[in-house]
Amino acid sequence: MDVTVEQPSHGRLITAEQRELPVPAVFRYTATDPLAVHVDFPPEVSLDGAGATWTFGRTLLEAGLQGPAGGGDVHIWPCGGSRTVLEFHSPHGMALLQFDTPALRRFLVRTYAVVAPGEEDLAAAVDEGLKALFPTA
Repeated sequence: MDVTVEQPSHGRLITAEQRELPVPAVFRYTATDPLAVHVDFPPEVSLDGAGATWTFGRTLLEAGLQGPAGGGDVHIWPCGGSRTVLEFHSPHGMALLQFDTPALRRFLVRTYAVVAPGEEDLAAAVDEGLKALFPTA
């Protein structure tokens, strides 16, 4: 079953000068990729003028809503009671964004309605990933 959950969200980019700039984003979850969460950013907010998508584990989002979590390219942690910080690292630099915690919690709950935690069918996810990498002729 191919079910997608999308939730538009308004983030705040924290600049080096400690200013906050509004950044639209869409949090996305698909049943065909049950372990991942995707955050889509529109072209107008990226450095190269192309849209950007960050993908990370749904469990990372869940952990980051509770306390500091992550490693590598994505780190997430609560900031007070109403905001959550998502920190993205790339070869081009780092972006620090804040999102409303209640909105992220609602998104996470909506994903659980599609695929409950612990019910992710890893075999199906691996099959889908292999099909994407090695399409049949």
